[in-house]
Amino acid sequence: MINPDRPGIADGSTVVGAKTFQIESGAHFEFRRSEDIREHTFFEPTLLRFGIDSHWEARIEGNTFTRVTSFDSASMSDRTSGFAPTSIGFKYHIYNSNSDRQVSLGTIVRVFPTWGTKEFRSQHTTGDIRLTADWNFSPRFKLSVNPNIGIARYEDDQGKLFTAGLFAMTLNYLPTKKLNPFIDVGVQSPEATGAQSSAILDGGLAYTIGRNLAIDATLGTRVHGVTGPRPLLEFGISWRSKLFH
Repeated sequence: MINPDRPGIADGSTVVGAKTFQIESGAHFEFRRSEDIREHTFFEPTLLRFGIDSHWEARIEGNTFTRVTSFDSASMSDRTSGFAPTSIGFKYHIYNSNSDRQVSLGTIVRVFPTWGTKEFRSQHTTGDIRLTADWNFSPRFKLSVNPNIGIARYEDDQGKLFTAGLFAMTLNYLPTKKLNPFIDVGVQSPEATGAQSSAILDGGLAYTIGRNLAIDATLGTRVHGVTGPRPLLEFGISWRSKLFH
């Protein structure tokens, strides 16, 4: 059965499998406000996963088409649209306990080459590396957690590079094999050069249709920091297919 990395901030530890292609995409909306200025951001987060074998997959990931609209107290003041940088990377599935209280470990590496259009173009190559895990800690109550921890080299709005620590965790409830309500938290420290930490809390629902298709919806908000959205809304879809039979 399909097991997407979306929705939520934390990614899973398992790979899609040999000779398998999987696409995970959606529509993401973010809202910010500073005094009399409001900013609405829309983008289409997309992840392409190419299964190599039972341990490795190649990944292409980015926010793709992005549109930012700013409003003053009276009317729309500015609109910018373009394409955000895209990463290339891989996931490696390190370990699986294969027990009732299953523990699975993996790692994800991403590199964002200098790319993008208009204001979304980056000035430096950036990237991150994360250790990912899945732990089915309560089979009786159908609860599992999905923690991520990592380190990143990112670029802020001023084009300055900075190093940040990353943490995310998803709490999943699986009342059936197809239905997955979840709560998710993500932390980045710092959120920009010389800034404080950013934290986002969200929750939502994922539903699997058949074996190769899943849909999801997420609602969340910034709970710490100044760069995160308040609120955010996302709808997504994931689909997989065998490349060769």
